Amino acid sequence: MERSEYLRMAAQEGSMWWYRALHARLLDLCAPDRLAAGRTLLDAGCGTGGLLARLVAQRPDLVLAGLEYDGEAAAIARSKTGRPVTAGSVHAMPFADAQFDAIVSADVLCHAGVDPGLALAEFHRCLRPGGLLVLNLPAYHWMASAHDAHVGNVRRFTAGECRRLAAAAGFGPVETGYWNSLLFPLMLLHRLAAGRSDAHSDVRAFPAWQDRLFFTATAVERRLARTGLALPFGGSVWVRARKA
Repeated sequence: MERSEYLRMAAQEGSMWWYRALHARLLDLCAPDRLAAGRTLLDAGCGTGGLLARLVAQRPDLVLAGLEYDGEAAAIARSKTGRPVTAGSVHAMPFADAQFDAIVSADVLCHAGVDPGLALAEFHRCLRPGGLLVLNLPAYHWMASAHDAHVGNVRRFTAGECRRLAAAAGFGPVETGYWNSLLFPLMLLHRLAAGRSDAHSDVRAFPAWQDRLFFTATAVERRLARTGLALPFGGSVWVRARKA
């Protein structure tokens, strides 16, 4: 990922609506009824530590750690969270077999330097039997834009592709779905207008009213999801699976 994007992420991930919505969604997917107190959780590809910091605040009952390929980003995450963050690759994670009860990985398998199959095999190796895997990934190949180029994304996914990849790595049962559905039409219009020529990624400060509006839309969507209502499309794919 471009160096400027790491710095942009570090500055925005605590306040921007997108990161707040993403972190809330991931916390829902590893709620206490799925991951009990005292369990160990690894944020694999933790970037500059935004999700890990949210986990520290919302799930202090967990034993938390991070892994990040970029050494400078790992140092920022370590300073931000006070938790151990190891510099290393998801292709060869510097952890023992069956070390973690849960692994969360947000928007990592889409990166240019990552082989999804190798990474999932490592996640499987480092999880205990019955361990929880939670992923977030950008949706739809045809939605690739300048944003993807800036943040190093070379692939996007459908829910079906995610299910097949996770199952092939030995996970099961595998649950998948889409989110950021209510805002998807606006996202589509923005991507069509910006195309591949936008000078910056979508990671930026929004006007306060717009940030509140967008986050409120994702919060409504989360409440609907708790009732079992979800739309069959969205800007991102979520995955929740167990090590069989």
